[in-house]
Amino acid sequence: MDKQILQDYIDACELIKETEQDIQRLQRKKKTVIQTNVKGSNPEFPYQEQHFKIQGTTFTYTEDTQLRMEEKLLEERKTVAEEKKRLVEEWMLTVPARMQRIIRFKFFQKKTWEEVAVFMKGKATADSVRKEFENFMKAA
Repeated sequence: MDKQILQDYIDACELIKETEQDIQRLQRKKKTVIQTNVKGSNPEFPYQEQHFKIQGTTFTYTEDTQLRMEEKLLEERKTVAEEKKRLVEEWMLTVPARMQRIIRFKFFQKKTWEEVAVFMKGKATADSVRKEFENFMKAA
């Protein structure tokens, strides 16, 4: 494993959130129904004025097809991102607990090396924690 996989994990998590928001936006758009009243008359005698309520979507059949295709692509994007996230989480289970903590603080919580050292307690310094991480990643 290399450091890039950890960045990919962060990107995958963000991509999942963004994709879910995009899917919700599309679903809201598909549910948008407009309603209005129109006047008409009875086609038979007596020609009385009548009011009718009509409702429908604001987009055409072609646009509906486009929305469905876009939603399918978003679902696929979300599935790929979730798979990447799952693979990194499985890898994290094979990593020693101390390194899991370092990775979680530094990459997932975006702490500085100094902050990571504080969370690690003991005699950890920013440089010692960073070196420990770099050595681990070289060996992995």
